[in-house]
Amino acid sequence: MKIMGILNATPDSFSDGTGVVNTDSLFHKAQRMVADDVDIIDIGGETTKPGADDTPVDVELTRVLPILKLIRQHYPALPISIDTRKAEVAEETLKAGANIINDVSGLQYNHEIASITAKHNASLVIMHSKETPKNMQNNPQYNSVVNEVYDFLHNKIYFARTKGVKHIIADVGIGFAKTTEHNITLLRNMEYFASLGVPLLLGISRKRFIGQIAGIDTPSDRDAATMLIHSLLLHNATIEIIRVHNVNMANQLRKFTNLLTK
Repeated sequence: MKIMGILNATPDSFSDGTGVVNTDSLFHKAQRMVADDVDIIDIGGETTKPGADDTPVDVELTRVLPILKLIRQHYPALPISIDTRKAEVAEETLKAGANIINDVSGLQYNHEIASITAKHNASLVIMHSKETPKNMQNNPQYNSVVNEVYDFLHNKIYFARTKGVKHIIADVGIGFAKTTEHNITLLRNMEYFASLGVPLLLGISRKRFIGQIAGIDTPSDRDAATMLIHSLLLHNATIEIIRVHNVNMANQLRKFTNLLTK
């Protein structure tokens, strides 16, 4: 299991937005993640919480490039992911040393991300979603959420490969255009996605459905419940990467897992 640590370079993140983006404080968070044995740091310059508006390209780049360059300078071998839907942001951040593009639109916002990722021989995370963050939670409906998410990912993986992307990771998109029932159905059926033939990334950290089920209103108080769900899914070897806010807690889970499953 690899741990992807979430580094929000946004003033309005659903989980830890403070209204201020400060490169020094972001780097301090990154240093703590490295100390906690993070495998990948995922930098995001645009909030994609339900109801969020688009962030202009220049604003997103202003947020992510300084911290990306600083982390790359101090940790030259550390894999860095950029959470973006925009081809221009993908291009500039890959030039600046990023290794992975994490596209929460699943190549729907701009399919050129696939060609750009291939050009830089980078990895691409393809996540399932519908619509845009602004309206994705406006009554999402599926005839069969598992089959529809699977078909979407299968088709987008095929498309990315035709554009030359060699390293692809799939994400079912928990919390993106899905109700709590949809999320639980997907989590119950994660093994179904093994036949996609690519590693799976799972991002459930601090999400709203956890708060709804456990009665936890504050996102930052949902870390223990997040890890509990991950521990219940450890039998699913298809999940290679977990994307979390609390890297220290995820690393504790990994240490105990390694000790108890030898």
